[in-house]
Amino acid sequence: MHSSEMDTLHQLERHGLFDLRVPRYTSYPPANHFRAGEGQRHQHDWLSAVRDGEAISLYIHIPFCKRLCWFCACRTQGTRTLRPVETYLRTLLKEITEVRKLLPNVRLSRLHLGGGTPTILSCKLMRLLLDAVFAAFERDDDCEFSVEIDPTEASDPLLKTLVDYGLNRASIGVQDFSPLVQAAIGRQQSVAETRHVIDFLRDQGVPSINVDLLYGLPCQTPESFDATLEHVLALSPDRLAIYGYAHVPWMSKRQVMIDEEALPDTHVRFALAERARLAFEAAGYTAVGIDHFARPTDSLARAQGEGRLRRNFQGYTDDTDETLIGLGASAISQFRGGYVQNAVATSAYHERIATGGLAGHRGYEMTALDRLVARMVEDLMCSFAFRPKALAADFPQQTAEIERTRLQLIEQFGDVLNKIDADYVLPAPAQPLARIVAHALDTFSTQGAAHAVAI
Repeated sequence: MHSSEMDTLHQLERHGLFDLRVPRYTSYPPANHFRAGEGQRHQHDWLSAVRDGEAISLYIHIPFCKRLCWFCACRTQGTRTLRPVETYLRTLLKEITEVRKLLPNVRLSRLHLGGGTPTILSCKLMRLLLDAVFAAFERDDDCEFSVEIDPTEASDPLLKTLVDYGLNRASIGVQDFSPLVQAAIGRQQSVAETRHVIDFLRDQGVPSINVDLLYGLPCQTPESFDATLEHVLALSPDRLAIYGYAHVPWMSKRQVMIDEEALPDTHVRFALAERARLAFEAAGYTAVGIDHFARPTDSLARAQGEGRLRRNFQGYTDDTDETLIGLGASAISQFRGGYVQNAVATSAYHERIATGGLAGHRGYEMTALDRLVARMVEDLMCSFAFRPKALAADFPQQTAEIERTRLQLIEQFGDVLNKIDADYVLPAPAQPLARIVAHALDTFSTQGAAHAVAI
C-alpha cells in the first residue's frame, strides 16, 4: 500500500469509518425517529394539500416472498400460496381508491413496485393491480415504471405482462453469485437464471436494467467477490447499486440464521467496496453518490453531473417530485409537510383500511430546522458538499444556524474537507465518510445499535 493510501486509511479510521454505526440517510430525519400516531393525524390533510396538476411518484409495497432470505431486513413475510397475496391486493385496491379521492388532478411521473417480491403476483393479479393504478392516476408521457425483480420468482409471462404495461426500468436482485455465500444467506440464484431474465427484458425492449449487490456478506472474500463482479459486468447492466450488508438481528429476526463468525470485519468490508468501485469504474461506469454506479449516458449519471441528484427511500434517484406516495403495509410517503408510514404489520394494515380508509400510523411533521438539516444532509449524500452560500440564499432566516454548522464541520472534519470557492467538499478519497459527516449534522443524532455500520 502506497503512503498516500495509508494516509487516507488513517484519516478514515480517525473519523470512525470502521467503528461507528450511523443511518443510511435515505430520509431526514431517519425513519426510526417517526412518531406513533403522527402519520394517521397528518395523512388526510397532506394528501388533500397536494397541488392541482402536480407530478407525483407512487411506491407500492408487496410484502410477500416464497422464501425469506436470511440477510434481508425488509418488511416481508413468507407464503407458500397466493391466498394471502390475493387478500392483500383487495385491501391495496381499496387504499388506492381512498387515497385518490383525497388528491386533486395529479400526474403520475414515477411508479415503483417493491417488496418483498412484487413478481410473486400472478399475471392476473398484476393486471388487476396495474389496471387500478393507471385508472386512478394519469401517466406522464415519460413516466418511469420500475419493478424489483427476483430472477428465481419471475416467469416469462409475468415479465411480459409488466412490459405490456410499460415497464421501462427493472431492478434485478443479485447480492452475490458465490454458491458458498448464497448458502450462508439462504438465497440460491444462478448466473444462468439471472441472465435469462435480463436477456428476456432486453429482448422485450426494456431500456434500463439495474443490478443490486451486497458486500459484507458471510463467507464473502475478495477472491469470491471478484468472481461475482466479473459475472455482473458480463451482464452489462445500465446501473449498479452496491450496498453494505446491514447485520441487525435485533431488528430482523431472520438474520439470527446468519453465522456472525463468517461475517467479514469492517476493514474487509471496505476492501470489498473498493474492489467493486475500481472494477466498475474500469468498466466505464460513473460513481454516483456513495453506493451507485451508472453508465455516463444514464439519467442518474446525468443528474449527478447537472446537480439534480436526489436521495429518497429507494436510494439515489433523478426524481424531482416533491410528493412520493407509499401504498401498502409499511410503505412510507413523503409530503411537503413531512413523512407518513403506513401500519407495518399486514393485519394492522388491513384493519386500518377497513375501518378508516387510510393506513397511516407513524410519521413526522417537519420543522423549519428539519428542512434546513434535510437539505444539508442531502447535499452531502448526493454531491459530497456543504454549500453555506447556497443554503443562506434558500434559508435566509437561518443564516446563524448555517454559520454554526460551517464552524462545526471545519472543527470536526477540516482535515478531510476541501474548500472550493464558497463550498466545502469531500474529495473522492474521503467520500466514504459522507454518512458520518451527515451524522454530525443530525439533530436527532443517536449513535448506537439502531443503525448499520458506517462502511
